[in-house]
Amino acid sequence: MDRSAVNPWSWSVELGYNQGELVAGHTRTLFCAGQTAMSGDGEPQHAGDLAAQLALSLDNLEAVLGEAGMSLADVVRLNVYTTDVDALFAHYGVLAARLGAAKVAPATTMLGVARLAIPTLMVELEATAVG
Repeated sequence: MDRSAVNPWSWSVELGYNQGELVAGHTRTLFCAGQTAMSGDGEPQHAGDLAAQLALSLDNLEAVLGEAGMSLADVVRLNVYTTDVDALFAHYGVLAARLGAAKVAPATTMLGVARLAIPTLMVELEATAVG
């Protein structure tokens, strides 16, 4: 797979994401359902702790990717939904560090929402991976 960043401006790269990801020659695309801070038994975790919810959401995303033989390095699109944008920005380093360690800067959109499917959840990660 050949993957190229598409950035008509440099400011997004400084924030850790690309404006676009051009992918050629891929053989598989994985569309991941939104991943949240749920235990393996389907119980919401870390009520009121956005940083812990973000970390567990990333763990769960990595588990889905791993099951498909992929990793964060294969993510080309990431949608982040949160009930508190300001709080998420305060803990954005959790996300940025994991993406940085994977040497990836997927095209990303962050949206503030009134609530998620389960009221105690504060963040949801939806990804598309190509490998």
